[in-house]
Amino acid sequence: MGVLEEKSKPQTKLVEELKVEWKRLWKERFDDKVRAEGIANDDYSSLFVEKGTVIFATRNFKSLNFEGILKEHEMTDTYRFVSPVPGVGGWGKFIRNAVLQGRSGRRTRRAVGCFEEEKKPQQLKKGGRGWLHK
Repeated sequence: MGVLEEKSKPQTKLVEELKVEWKRLWKERFDDKVRAEGIANDDYSSLFVEKGTVIFATRNFKSLNFEGILKEHEMTDTYRFVSPVPGVGGWGKFIRNAVLQGRSGRRTRRAVGCFEEEKKPQQLKKGGRGWLHK
């Protein structure tokens, strides 16, 4: 075992505990339908969230971020534990752009060739005279 692997074991254990707390926070929140807010039902000291804190709202609100919580715990390499934000791209976009770059071109060319052979011209409406409104 290397030195990096020994350091990462306590980090992964802490991250797993934080993930359990994070899921519990969102599962047990109180939804105020009048104000359209989600409020923490309990005190989550490991997530730096107190009871009564607004964790979800429709406007004028700073959302909770799991990656930010990991940084507050002074974690390094947060990208190993948290997937990228979908607005930035995420894993799916990375796979489409980097991994499947060469493969997608072959499929589309082959698929287009098959469909072009099977295409037949459609019958024209009204025998090619268009719609008659008389």
